[in-house]
Amino acid sequence: MAGPGTFSDEPLTPSGRLFLQPQTNVVIHCIVRGKNPFDIDSVKSAVKSSLMVQHPRFCSLLVRDKNGFEHWRRTQLDIDQHVIVINNRLDKSGNFLDESQGFSRVEEEEDDDEAAVNQYVADLSVSSPLSTDKPLWELHILMAHKCTVFRIHHALGDGISLLSMLMASCRRADDADALPRLAPEKTPEFKGGKGRDWFWLFIVIWGFLKMVWFTLMFVTEFGIRSLFVSDRKTVIIGGDGVELWPRKLATARFLLEDMKAVKKAIPKTTINDVLFGVVSSGLSRYLDHRTPNALQEGLRMTGVAMVNLRAQPGLQDLSKLVMGNSEARLGNKFGVILLPVYYHKGGNNPLEYLKRAKTMIDRKKHSLEAYFSYRIGDLVMSMLGPKYASLLNYRLLCNTTFTISNLIGPLEEITIAGNPVSSIKVNTSSLPQAITMHMLSYAGRAEMQILVAKDIIPDPEFLAKCFEDALLEMKEAAIGTYKA
Repeated sequence: MAGPGTFSDEPLTPSGRLFLQPQTNVVIHCIVRGKNPFDIDSVKSAVKSSLMVQHPRFCSLLVRDKNGFEHWRRTQLDIDQHVIVINNRLDKSGNFLDESQGFSRVEEEEDDDEAAVNQYVADLSVSSPLSTDKPLWELHILMAHKCTVFRIHHALGDGISLLSMLMASCRRADDADALPRLAPEKTPEFKGGKGRDWFWLFIVIWGFLKMVWFTLMFVTEFGIRSLFVSDRKTVIIGGDGVELWPRKLATARFLLEDMKAVKKAIPKTTINDVLFGVVSSGLSRYLDHRTPNALQEGLRMTGVAMVNLRAQPGLQDLSKLVMGNSEARLGNKFGVILLPVYYHKGGNNPLEYLKRAKTMIDRKKHSLEAYFSYRIGDLVMSMLGPKYASLLNYRLLCNTTFTISNLIGPLEEITIAGNPVSSIKVNTSSLPQAITMHMLSYAGRAEMQILVAKDIIPDPEFLAKCFEDALLEMKEAAIGTYKA
């Protein structure tokens, strides 16, 4: 460890302190599956030379001073402490198999292989917090499954900044010298014209009035939902203490081409609109299966969604990110919005779910709900401290049904430590909700990790299929509208 005075301690950001509280102690998991077994030496070499370990937070211990305030303190990084190699194969329950049980049959079953990794990560999400005796990240290499699991504490950064940091260690499969592309470049459009200034002035004023109205409405709802009002009880809702319950993890798979085909059915629809329509339809399907004819039509289930507040959401100039002078600096800069979905019995037009989702999300886009949620959290942290900020955040999660996020991943296939990557998935450690969903796109596909409390939702694989079937049904309906 560096001696006293070698480095000055850096205080944690308000968001960093929030994510270290017992009730909101969140770890981000990124599952990277290779097409070939990973070479340990190559992985360690890639980590040692990466921009990630050059960033002070990845080389710092969490310490507390005599007043209980948290600080980052630089230390000498020992890669061997952070790279954990698992040589044994796992079964579908996440238990280690003996060589005498024979691996050849299991290796041929891709679904069993993924189920084993999912259960390993699900167990980590409840029972294995990161040790404060070393910087708050780990890399688990599951040799028999050709898979690595990055575990990074949320206090180090949010999904956008950490994904950018990870991608800095990767290269495109079709160009070994090129960094991955995370989002297509867009050329800003200029609207307006001579003689039409009055029209654009009207649009600006009308947009401002809508922004004020929707912001007041949604921020008020956000406060009430955080303090008093809870979703009605259903078979999929969690609550106080559920974050400690055992977990299961399943994966829903989508093709981006299918999602794009659906969004063409309704003008100005986005992939996020489609995703939320799929979630709304899928949850209704699942509830029909679990509690047929037992729920009231239009029953509300509230989701908590993360919104990136950075000006540039794509892969940034990573040297600037590491030095801390980029707008996309490493850390947590996201707001929260509430996204309600409503139960509807089967037989509805699948595109109705999309229309409702788009209408609701469009209203959210016209508001400053995400920005205000971020500022309110900072204000509570500054005035009342992390204990009360954590309590407010915890109550919001207890009063809602699920958490959801969507990240844009690499557009093309990539390599890490020279190994071509077949899939990338993300999730977080458990929350008091019974369902958390995190989707990440990669090379034309999108995979959504569904982490559930298994005593509440014992069949997450069926829930994943409900989402997959919902998208396919929407696609068929969308194609029907084209032909009509």
